Amino acid sequence: MALQSILIFTVVSLVIRVVGKGEWRKWLILGVSAVVIFWLQPEIPARYAAYWLPLVTIAIVILCWLVVTPKEVREKKENYVAAVVLLGLAALIGISRYFSTIGLNIPILFNPPPLHQIVIFLLALVGLFYLVRFFSAKVSFLPLVFILGIVFLFIWLKTPYLEQVVIRWLRGLAGQSTDISHLSDAGLRWLGFSYIAFRLLHTLRDRQGNRLPVVTLRDYACYVLFFPSLAAGPIDRIQHFLNDYQKPPADLAGDLIYSGRRLMIGLFKKFVLADAFALISLSPTNAINLDSTVWAWVVVYAYGFQIYLDFSGYTDMAIAIGRLLGVQLPENFKSPYLQTNLTSFWNNWHMTLTQWFRAYFFNPLTRSLRKSYPGLSAAAVILLTQISTMVLIGLWHGITLNFIFWGLWHGIGLFVQNRWSEWIKDKIGFADSSPGWRGVFRLSSIFLTFHYVVLGWIWFALPDPAISIRVFLRLFGLQ
Repeated sequence: MALQSILIFTVVSLVIRVVGKGEWRKWLILGVSAVVIFWLQPEIPARYAAYWLPLVTIAIVILCWLVVTPKEVREKKENYVAAVVLLGLAALIGISRYFSTIGLNIPILFNPPPLHQIVIFLLALVGLFYLVRFFSAKVSFLPLVFILGIVFLFIWLKTPYLEQVVIRWLRGLAGQSTDISHLSDAGLRWLGFSYIAFRLLHTLRDRQGNRLPVVTLRDYACYVLFFPSLAAGPIDRIQHFLNDYQKPPADLAGDLIYSGRRLMIGLFKKFVLADAFALISLSPTNAINLDSTVWAWVVVYAYGFQIYLDFSGYTDMAIAIGRLLGVQLPENFKSPYLQTNLTSFWNNWHMTLTQWFRAYFFNPLTRSLRKSYPGLSAAAVILLTQISTMVLIGLWHGITLNFIFWGLWHGIGLFVQNRWSEWIKDKIGFADSSPGWRGVFRLSSIFLTFHYVVLGWIWFALPDPAISIRVFLRLFGLQ
């Protein structure tokens, strides 16, 4: 996200906070969030895709709300108003291509398709809306159907070959040649879909477990599309989000001080420190040309600090802007590189992602294995659950071999650390009585954990595992 966009978001959020009294604050958040998903959507060589992807996002949000909401709440007038706001803004953006014909020389910012295509899509969405509403009263497993659909879509978009299929299909739909290859076609770059998918899956799973609060379409869409956290998280829970969102914010002066300080920290992390480290950090280009062990360590360290400062800087800015709107987004990073073991690292790195996988995959899988295979040893259960969880977290970033290796690296590391902790805890009692030894163990644990994580980033940063192996060999003077 560009610096200009962040500053605009800050000003817009402050305006909403000042003028958005009562329910108007919620409607303004909804309207701004709907526009932002079009505004921030990266341009894609497939013509009109930068318009269609945000519109499909809105359509999925509306349909998922329909699935998770009881019948008596769906019929409220407020829900139809929210649908009109969401789709009306999308239609208004769509007709911006015709502004010049009526004398408004406004640049077309979103590259919308011809109006008749938008009208056809909206009519199809209305038909789908009533179809889903009909089946939601007849079919109890509809939330499961939507869960599988979102997972399938996620897999499709995260697999490079399937991404290319989608892009070629979009190019053909727009009347472009499907034979033309562009370097930028390598990724579909659907703004915020990774985070939006997790929010939708969370609400669908909680609906299955009867844990989901009843919400209107406006409040549901504000949660899923909340613009401060749209592009880079954190992944909030709807219960936590609604707790702040539904209360009128009170302490404007205190929120201004907190947000201003947090925003400055985030800006400094991202645009000063992270961008500086990016100049020398590990990349596919410089990995091939590494000819010095010392320089290899420098670029690997630089990447480790860059990725932390980049992600945590965006989190700081998202929390700051959210606070201006009266919503306290959850923390996502808490000194992860100062932790003494891998478990503590993952409890403090991208915490909302870790918590999501723990709640919706790791814990259910652990319970299922213990129930279905009572003879399975505790060590085997830990090995299976930790490796599968970390591989899935890797695949969340992209369904490629390097992310699988990165997941395996952390899954195996977590298992070894767990077994080592169990074995050693009764054998180092002498250290508890000595502050000096405690300090030595703590510092050595931080050192080892930090380096294990940083070395793991090699798999993450480089798409070709063969190049990653060359970097490992160079780091230890073996090549």
